[in-house]
Amino acid sequence: MSTAAVIGSTGLVGSHILSTLLNSDAVAAVHTISRRAPKSSGAKLQAAVEPDTTQWAGKLSAITPPPTTVFSALGTTRQAAGGIANQWKIDHDLNIELAKAAKARGVRNFVFISSAGTRGLLSGHVPYAQMKVGVEDAIKELGFDHAVILRPGLIIGEREKAHQGGWLMNAFVNGLGRIAGQGARDALGQDADVIAKAAVHAARLAEEGKAPEKYWVVEQADIVRLGRTEWKD
Repeated sequence: MSTAAVIGSTGLVGSHILSTLLNSDAVAAVHTISRRAPKSSGAKLQAAVEPDTTQWAGKLSAITPPPTTVFSALGTTRQAAGGIANQWKIDHDLNIELAKAAKARGVRNFVFISSAGTRGLLSGHVPYAQMKVGVEDAIKELGFDHAVILRPGLIIGEREKAHQGGWLMNAFVNGLGRIAGQGARDALGQDADVIAKAAVHAARLAEEGKAPEKYWVVEQADIVRLGRTEWKD
């Protein structure tokens, strides 16, 4: 049975990753590192609450034995962080620091929730895209046994703290699905629980040696396939 660590376990996708892992018979233990306690609970959960994010890499390195797979759904918004510079420290710098700590500790597989459209024609001028690309590239260079990069579109779901304009985009995508069908909805956004299940499914395939590539980028269509069409509890 594998073990896992989840960073970002109190966020929208991360909380679903955590609950999915805790419900899996294939996972023996799940570690989390977060500013506040996650909502999920269970005998397999070992939660470290640390408000100081500069301590997180050390907390990850101290997990013994090291987890088989680390999942990072860590991210914030410019508004919540108090500016683009502070967002960069979390979305970019902290993610890279944690990936380096995981690699140094002997973690075999790393799963990162990135975002669609970050490598488009104009993405080089968009700070959010630059953050995601920087983390993706750093993870690739670290040379994990397997690295899985998920690139969802709009993440659909109810957040504890609503993003500015997020409710409107969710309503639009859900409305489009009712009018034009599930395929149209899937082309724009994916439900948070589907993204989480796709992350867990992809990690499971990597652990079994069935990942199609050592560095595996999972785009939106494959997120839907792994997290909904082919998902088995």
